[in-house]
Amino acid sequence: MLTSYAAHFDTPAGYLDFARFGPPSRDAVAATARALEESARAGHTTVDGLMRAEETARDTAARLAGTEGRHTVLLPNASTGLFHAALGLREGVVLVPRTDFPANHYPWRRSAGLGRATPRWLDPAPGAGVTPDLVRAALTDDVVAVSVSAVDFRSGFRADLAALREAIGPDRLLVVDAIQAFGAARMAWDAADVVVAGGQKWLRAGWATGFATLSERALAALEPVLTGWTGVEDAGAFDGTEHRPAAGARQWSITHLSPVTAAAFAAALDLVERCTVTAIEAAIALRITELTDVVERCGGLVLSPADPARRAGILSFTVPGHDPALVAKALHAEGVTPTVRTDSLRFSPHASTPPEVSERVAAALGSLNG
Repeated sequence: MLTSYAAHFDTPAGYLDFARFGPPSRDAVAATARALEESARAGHTTVDGLMRAEETARDTAARLAGTEGRHTVLLPNASTGLFHAALGLREGVVLVPRTDFPANHYPWRRSAGLGRATPRWLDPAPGAGVTPDLVRAALTDDVVAVSVSAVDFRSGFRADLAALREAIGPDRLLVVDAIQAFGAARMAWDAADVVVAGGQKWLRAGWATGFATLSERALAALEPVLTGWTGVEDAGAFDGTEHRPAAGARQWSITHLSPVTAAAFAAALDLVERCTVTAIEAAIALRITELTDVVERCGGLVLSPADPARRAGILSFTVPGHDPALVAKALHAEGVTPTVRTDSLRFSPHASTPPEVSERVAAALGSLNG
């Protein structure tokens, strides 16, 4: 366990549902409280002071993504960024995995309904994700972009972003939903043209936090159809005329975000930067290895990729002969919180997860045959 990181959290030892929601750190909670307290004592400098958190969070997110503040914009969630990207493409075909989380489906369905970009569905092999070979086989001259998840929400399959970039070439856009990876897995973010992520999962910033990064290629290719009053040049000049969209990623801004959630986001990102994604990823990988061993020893069938290099912090499995709901009940009795699906279960530990969780899982799975 990464002690310096874990010391910032009060999450129960058996919590293994970070792929659904990552309980915030005490730092993020304190930042939220401070911002609310300051807003309650509002003076002539309060609003401007609170809004500085947005710039701090934006710049930290940019550094973690390997880019600059000009190429980064804060958003309230990942879906907003995906809608910006989808509606920004005037025409053409976009390759999208049918197995992706629906957040990466509906923006493209809506763009097609408006006569703009149209999705073409990819069908990855069970337990896998989008591979360069799968993409190459689907490429045609009318394909203008590929939109994928960095890490598959079901299996934890880790996409090879650099290889996908090579497969699609320099003229197509690579759009990446990074919500199941950012802050917990090192990936080639610079290979993507658009990276979007929400902060409520692995970044542990709470709801209504997120960001997007846009490459120069994306800024040139995507029409800023959702630009709001805060996303234009001279946004503070209320002169009744339409202003041009901002030159950088700020053109994706629709209106001011909450400075309270921005403060929480800034605190969460700062903790990740200080502890490093490298160390966080290594701690998560160790827990995944231990949990995989327990699941297999107890007769479970692992659905996630066997190769550690091809998976991130998600372990999906079934226990043959046992309904997932009943397995979950046994886990709950031992204080373990998994994600429960109708056909499987999912463990997603974090760097703060202690090794003792494996003993709890072993006791719960062992009780199924008792």
